[in-house]
Amino acid sequence: MLIVLLFVVVAHAACASSAPSVPPPSAAAPADSGERARALLARGQTLLGRGDMVGAAIALRQALALDADLTAARSALGLALYGAGDTEAAVDELRAALARDAADVGVRVALGAALIARQDWTGARAELEEVIRRQPEHAQAHYGLGLVRYAQRDLLGAAEAYRRALSIEPNQHDARYNLALVLKLAGLEADATREFVTAAEAGVGRAQYFSGVAYADGLGVPRSLPTAIAWWMRAAERGVAPAEDALAALRQAALGRSRRPIVERQAAEQGFRDYRAGLWSQLPDVGREGEESAGLALVRLRRPEAVAVLIREAAALDDDAQQQLEVVYEQGLSGVVAPYDARILAWFQRAAAEGLPRPRIALARVYGRGLGVPRDVPRAVALLRATPHEDARRLLEELAP
Repeated sequence: MLIVLLFVVVAHAACASSAPSVPPPSAAAPADSGERARALLARGQTLLGRGDMVGAAIALRQALALDADLTAARSALGLALYGAGDTEAAVDELRAALARDAADVGVRVALGAALIARQDWTGARAELEEVIRRQPEHAQAHYGLGLVRYAQRDLLGAAEAYRRALSIEPNQHDARYNLALVLKLAGLEADATREFVTAAEAGVGRAQYFSGVAYADGLGVPRSLPTAIAWWMRAAERGVAPAEDALAALRQAALGRSRRPIVERQAAEQGFRDYRAGLWSQLPDVGREGEESAGLALVRLRRPEAVAVLIREAAALDDDAQQQLEVVYEQGLSGVVAPYDARILAWFQRAAAEGLPRPRIALARVYGRGLGVPRDVPRAVALLRATPHEDARRLLEELAP
């Protein structure tokens, strides 16, 4: 879990700030066991900061073998073990560290995170509530408490904890996304959508997907399919699979390949048209020539964002953008985009898997001629035979006469 990893970082910072400042070991060994223990502690903390959990654990165990009372080494060892996936041993070491220094809030937060990972909700809640008692403004403790309350099916309590975390750290976007989720589960759609959109605007891909759902279904906002498409496009670019699935389903509806009523097909077609038209609003400095799309205008001006916009237009069923992508893939865009751009190839592959004819033909040409990939004529032929299109037939005759 991302939040658990964040707990580790926060706790490590707390441990590092309380540890003595000791330089890394040099060729000359320290004179006594205390100095050697502190040098090993410094090395362990350095390795922990670099993400080398196994190396950190080794150094910290060596430090404790020399000085069992070195509390900072024990707490850091707990973090290293937790980061290495040994949750049980981490809990033991963190509890041992707290037994020696109950005031170490960073270690207590890390213990709460480890207990969350172990799904010991009661134990985690006790540790996090103790942190809040000692430091009421500890945002991570409130965030962790939100996770615990959600796991305990206390949705409103979880929402309260996330809101408290956000009041302390308004830019904690994962907390906002989690808040939106629990509000949605509690049936508070308007409140949930507001939080989803705020997190989406901050770049949280999963929140972008749910913002799209909200606009597609009119949950707490006016229904707007073009706005839903825009959010799903942004989420899909971040690799959010449900957003890719939502766009694919909408394309199938627009192309008449689903069993949706004709009115829904027409709405999907119009939604994609309106989305494509709306791309111009993001390009206030670009002049339009004739009926060209935003992507084609960017190609004409040789702007670096041309490929990204062309892919969005192609994903919104613009045939001209699709054809231009084929040209840019093979020829590049002088001084801006090299031939065989990986983003375009990835789009061809995704769209071909979805069954879209033009991308299937384009991908067949890529494999059949070895354009930026190893030549694979059988794969190209298989794509073409499954594509009922005149261009597919002609290319198939060329590749497999």
